[in-house]
Amino acid sequence: MKKISAIGAAALMPVTALAANLQYTGGGLGGLIVWFSGILTLVVPVLIALAVVWFIWNVFRYTIASNEEAKKEATSGIVWGIVGIFVMVAVWGLVGVLQNTFQLQNTVQTPVIPTVQ
Repeated sequence: MKKISAIGAAALMPVTALAANLQYTGGGLGGLIVWFSGILTLVVPVLIALAVVWFIWNVFRYTIASNEEAKKEATSGIVWGIVGIFVMVAVWGLVGVLQNTFQLQNTVQTPVIPTVQ
């Protein structure tokens, strides 16, 4: 289990570098919403990838299972993997449909500060 945790942590290391691209311009609630949206943009694909890995792992467990109890446990993991993938993709798609329907942008426009010339 320690090896799997170490490999998983090493595989997720680049995600912290991707977080550096978040544009937290402006302050207050608008800036917080932009920051949170940027984090979700990075986290959702990672969660979907983990759900796919979970599904594939349980398919593998099912194929190598020698008794009925192990097959039943792997089948349960397969079903929950499919349910998890479906829910995440459906919610992600629904959010996209709502954004397109109401012409919402995932960025907050900050007002231009007037300057004296």
